[in-house]
Amino acid sequence: MYFAALLARTEDGWEASDTELDDVETLADLADLAREASTDDDTVLVLIEQEGAWFGVVRLDGEDDPRIYVSDAAAAARSSYGEILLTDELLGREPGDDGPDLDSLDLDGTEDGEPESTDDDEESSSADAITHSPLGDGEILDDLGVDAKELRTLDPEDALNSIAEALGASEVLETVR
Repeated sequence: MYFAALLARTEDGWEASDTELDDVETLADLADLAREASTDDDTVLVLIEQEGAWFGVVRLDGEDDPRIYVSDAAAAARSSYGEILLTDELLGREPGDDGPDLDSLDLDGTEDGEPESTDDDEESSSADAITHSPLGDGEILDDLGVDAKELRTLDPEDALNSIAEALGASEVLETVR
């Protein structure tokens, strides 16, 4: 089960709104959705969690590029919402590099028989694998009271509540949960 909410900072404190991510396909779509929640280009946080598996935070400050933090990159990669956050830039890939295309494959006949196995192939595939570790800007919430070390140690089961509590926004988050 997923939960997603927007927290927008206003003059009067934080305002929360439940958000539906079904129509969001890219990080740009998510950023547009978040910016709509802000009245004066204030800070907006998009909080996403998959029960017990991972959580993510996207921060937008006015027209700046979104900042992203994901607690478990491998778990998020298996999630349609997580894939939105795991951009090529965040993963350290060239844009559009989703793996080899058919034109670049070396089809030398080994695909019918025994596969060629080299240590180089195994090393490159493990290097390209997404690990079960945090990914992104660990300092995303430093100025809001959650430092990088604390962010890394949050339990995915209760991370969003802990973040909201540190922001002084736990009551408003609870209204949309």
